[in-house]
Amino acid sequence: MSAAEETPGVEEMPWGEVTPEAARRLLVAAVEAFAERGYHATTTRDIAGRAGMSPAALYIHYKTKEELLHRISRIGHDKALEILRDAADGDGTAAERLADAVRSFVRWHAERHTTARVVQYELDALGPEHRAEIVELRRESEAVIRHLLNEGVAAGEFEVPDVPGTTVAVLSLCIDVSRWFNTQGRRTADEVGALYADLVLRMAGAQK
Repeated sequence: MSAAEETPGVEEMPWGEVTPEAARRLLVAAVEAFAERGYHATTTRDIAGRAGMSPAALYIHYKTKEELLHRISRIGHDKALEILRDAADGDGTAAERLADAVRSFVRWHAERHTTARVVQYELDALGPEHRAEIVELRRESEAVIRHLLNEGVAAGEFEVPDVPGTTVAVLSLCIDVSRWFNTQGRRTADEVGALYADLVLRMAGAQK
């Protein structure tokens, strides 16, 4: 399944925030190539070929292959952070909002598994400045989960002896879905999201 097709019905045009259309096509092609071959094994010629364009056309929109990866990573991390914040800022108890955050976060990593593998696992290929920018976004995502856990502990909803360690465990569990999720598998993205929400509440010692 291609990066342009991995979530039928969820968005009319994946990566619609990228314009013009040629730049969007190149980005979609880069996601597919990076996910299939890895960043370092992918050439600009591979990307341009998948987009049905000449290698020279790529440089009109992106100065380097690394710039393409940064654009993909930035959009992906912004979306992931938005998902977590929307859930955390919603109504309900800390446990309910943590479950909503995990459910939505996991669903995105399942529905967008091709994209998410590139977003989450090619961080080391970024240059120092771009890497620092993305690392900061990851810290902000961690802060959302950590705040929910701390809030739940303070309210007596959770029993978490090590909040920082549990935060890392929760995010790692959710993100790893992008490695193995298969749209033809026995569980849907929604079902995996619900399963993981329950697992995380158990990890947090949620009082039922």
